[in-house]
Amino acid sequence: MEKEYHKLVRDSIPEFIRESGNECEFVILSDREYRQALRQKLIEEATEAAAADEDDLVAELADLSEVMDAVMASVGISGDRLLAEKIKRREARGSFAKKIMLLRTF
Repeated sequence: MEKEYHKLVRDSIPEFIRESGNECEFVILSDREYRQALRQKLIEEATEAAAADEDDLVAELADLSEVMDAVMASVGISGDRLLAEKIKRREARGSFAKKIMLLRTF
């Protein structure tokens, strides 16, 4: 049964599909298309992580982290630069440790 996807997948997925006895069609994206597909993949993985139950949460967060790493690599952002920005924002705005939910302002 044929199924359409049109989404970015991990590098080994075509091989896994063939090993399972199926065929697939894919293309290699240009750098511009790849960066756009990664941004869509961020949304997909964040949505899956948000909906995951406790048993699946670690796997979904790992997928999200993998996509974040790919986005960063595609635009030349180092892990050190990300960490520095994270620390800067935490110092300026705080973390989420106090569990504050803003309801409204007046």
